[in-house]
Amino acid sequence: MKIFVISDIHGSSYYLKKSLEAFKAESADYLLILGDQLYHGPRNPLPRDYNPKEVADTLNKYKDVIIAVRGNCDSEVDQMMLEYPILADYTTLFLNEKRIFATHGHIFNMEKVPKISKKDILIYGHTHVPLAEEKDGIFILNPGSISLPKEGNENSYGIFENDIFFIKNLDRKILKSISLKK
Repeated sequence: MKIFVISDIHGSSYYLKKSLEAFKAESADYLLILGDQLYHGPRNPLPRDYNPKEVADTLNKYKDVIIAVRGNCDSEVDQMMLEYPILADYTTLFLNEKRIFATHGHIFNMEKVPKISKKDILIYGHTHVPLAEEKDGIFILNPGSISLPKEGNENSYGIFENDIFFIKNLDRKILKSISLKK
């Protein structure tokens, strides 16, 4: 199974379309969205082609393959626009005998790790900064942001494939990777 991971769309129809092109090119099975889907948030600038309605309409076409969690900018109003659940603070997935704890990052993150086991995976967005490392036996991952990257990083997404987590730019160039075998 191949899982494509994005975070922090923030209502950008342009970058959503670019990431969905990569999703198709990667031939991924599922699209994991780590929150902040429609609204740009008061701390962020308006992203390119800001159009939350179009983003909702586009995402709804993929509702059968989307797994999503709530970001700090997501609300009940956003849920009314989307045809898949987004209001859970986290979800748990299993991939190749590993548990993935997926969340946005404003509640659980590298500084506040949830109660998961060594060799499990914590994946979150929120910071808009890509991350792929192991800390105290737990894999800590962040795909970065597809629309508003920070700290000089490129627009990016993540992909779980063959026990490796890759972070790639929207041209599918590998920026970081980590083996999840242990």
